[in-house]
Amino acid sequence: MTTLEATRPAESAKKARSVYIAGPVYDWVFFLLPPIVSVLVGALVSGTWIATDRFWLAGKRVTWSTLLLGVVVNAHLVAVFVRSHLNPDVFPRHKVRFLVVPIAAFAAMMTSMWAVVIATVLVTFWDVYHSALQTFGLGRIYERNQGNDPTTLRGLDLGLNLLLYAGPIVSGATMLAHFQKFELFEDVGALFLTEIPTAMSSHQRSIAWAVIVGGGLFLVYYVITYVRLARRGHVVSFPKVFLLATTGLCSIWAWGWNPFGQAFLIMNLFHAVQYFGLVWWSERRVLVQRLRLQQFRLGAPLAAAVFACVTLAYGAVAEITADGSRALWSLVQTVALMHFFYDGFVWSVRKRQI
Repeated sequence: MTTLEATRPAESAKKARSVYIAGPVYDWVFFLLPPIVSVLVGALVSGTWIATDRFWLAGKRVTWSTLLLGVVVNAHLVAVFVRSHLNPDVFPRHKVRFLVVPIAAFAAMMTSMWAVVIATVLVTFWDVYHSALQTFGLGRIYERNQGNDPTTLRGLDLGLNLLLYAGPIVSGATMLAHFQKFELFEDVGALFLTEIPTAMSSHQRSIAWAVIVGGGLFLVYYVITYVRLARRGHVVSFPKVFLLATTGLCSIWAWGWNPFGQAFLIMNLFHAVQYFGLVWWSERRVLVQRLRLQQFRLGAPLAAAVFACVTLAYGAVAEITADGSRALWSLVQTVALMHFFYDGFVWSVRKRQI
């Protein structure tokens, strides 16, 4: 999810000498290895009954892989409310954004079909930007934990993550799957916007070459800048380099070539796992206190179980029933929009919120 540029302020001092965010085991399980594991999951389910056998559920045909992925994706979207609405340090700072904005967004979609269409298309493309910023934010934390100035290389890192996520999408095999959302504008009579997918398809070869050439030059410049900084004393963060390298290769391979036909599963699965890992690490004490479990020996595991069950329950309801009514669809889109919106300011390394 976001500009994920933060962790808990209270623990930042304790973690200052560690290159990891939560610890080596936790980081490798939840932040560093998920891109690779997701590729393996995509390979394992491809061609099996999990990915090919379709069945009817709530009026639509689904496979087990798309159903389960949808549940996990929706679950991670609602998890942001643990940080935004339950954290006593975060909520008072942005009450209007947390209370008024979601109500306004939901009301707009309930009263205007234009709002429904715009929100649905916006969710698709904001998700790409948000996913890039999640990896960017994790990288910023690793830079800070390495002892470097978190603002150094910030602009280049942001550009690199946007390139690694958006570049393969606009130039690769999954481009049309994203831009077909513009066809929804037919429902409000904006036919000129429905031509965007066709225009993108007809110019994709040129776009691909622009991405390859421009992206290649950017990567060369990025590496040269990084090497120069390292020679001047900037300490290279191995976790950050590993994260960006594996995520970049995963994005290029999945979005660019759609191996096994599981690009959406691969990219969304590891993104959700990373987000769950970040929220639980950052907010576990808040959850334990909110649930009044601090006096119990197993308070943390119980809080984790509640966190998982509640978010996954919402994910299941959202995935299965969202198409059933305009109200449910608007609610699900509101949660998604607020996830992207809130992640842009509730996590910040620069503002020392983590």
